[in-house]
Formats: sequence, structure tokens, C-alpha cells
Amino acid sequence: MLQPHQPLLDAAVPPQRSPARDQAGPWHSEAVCRRDEAGLFFAPSKEPTAARLSREEAAKRVCARCPVMVECREHALLQPEPYGVWGGLTAAERRVVLARRRRREAELQRTVRVAAAG
Repeated sequence: MLQPHQPLLDAAVPPQRSPARDQAGPWHSEAVCRRDEAGLFFAPSKEPTAARLSREEAAKRVCARCPVMVECREHALLQPEPYGVWGGLTAAERRVVLARRRRREAELQRTVRVAAAG
């Protein structure tokens, strides 16, 4: 698991990568954040709210120009990464995405059961 202030290149690579990325190397080798300060993506202890929001917005701007943003986001959702900005999403935003995915999956399973019973 990637720890705060640990370079992205040490992160575990998710098993679900696109074939093009597999040929070019791990997805994180192309991450724009490798060239930026890691502190931008992870909160220091006792960070004031205004400073956190500003830092997160700056991190998201870096993510927005990253060619592997989607792979990074999926990595963070599949792990799940509990801290930091990954793929343009904060930890709280990732929790919302995961909750929505679980609800959709549960709805789909209910629909399948109803269709099979009917």
C-alpha cells in the first residue's frame, strides 16, 4: 500500500490494466504526479480545512492533465486506498463512488433475481 509521502513508483500495480499500458510498462510510470511533490496528494497531520481544500484542488489539477488518471482512479478504488488524492478523487469522493457502485450492483442482482423468478 502506498503510504503518505511515498513515491508513486512504489505503489502496487493493479492486475486490471489495459494491454497498451502493459506493453509500455506499469501505468504509474506515466503518472504526472511522479514529477510533483508527493505532499500535494497527501494531507499533513492537523491540516486546517482551508489549506486541505486548496491542496486537494491543486492535486486535482495535476490529475486532470495526467494520461493515466483513469488507471490511477481504478487502482485507488480497487485497493481501496484510504488516503490521498488518486485519479482526481479524494478519499471521501472515492468512498461515495464505491457506495454508488455497491448500490448499483445490489440493484442489478435484485433485477436478475426478479427476472429469474418470473
